[in-house]
Amino acid sequence: QVQLVESGGGLVQAGGSLRVSCAASGPTLSAYTMAWFRQAPGKEREFVAAISWSVGNTYYADSVKGRFTISREKVKNTVYLQMSSLKPEDTAVYYCAAELAGWGKRGVHEYAYWGQGTQVTVSS
Repeated sequence: QVQLVESGGGLVQAGGSLRVSCAASGPTLSAYTMAWFRQAPGKEREFVAAISWSVGNTYYADSVKGRFTISREKVKNTVYLQMSSLKPEDTAVYYCAAELAGWGKRGVHEYAYWGQGTQVTVSS
């Protein structure tokens, strides 16, 4: 079983930056795709960004492309989401997810493992 724990959420002003982290434990992650999703109150959970653990290739939702960067630090088994130029519409609970051989997947139901989320609030 893969366990994922998010941290680093908080309150930030519009235009500011924030980095959230996802610490992973369990089996070797070499064959996994790691991703970030977010969910605002009353809305569907949506894909944000993903990274292949082994190679580090990435892909993003159009809404965050150019503003957010996903990365991983292999020695720490940690995935990061660096968020810049934040907007109030970025306010959501941010979730870390993992899927075995999940490269290219963007759907909530295509990821098997999930963290509990961390709240990011962007004030205007």
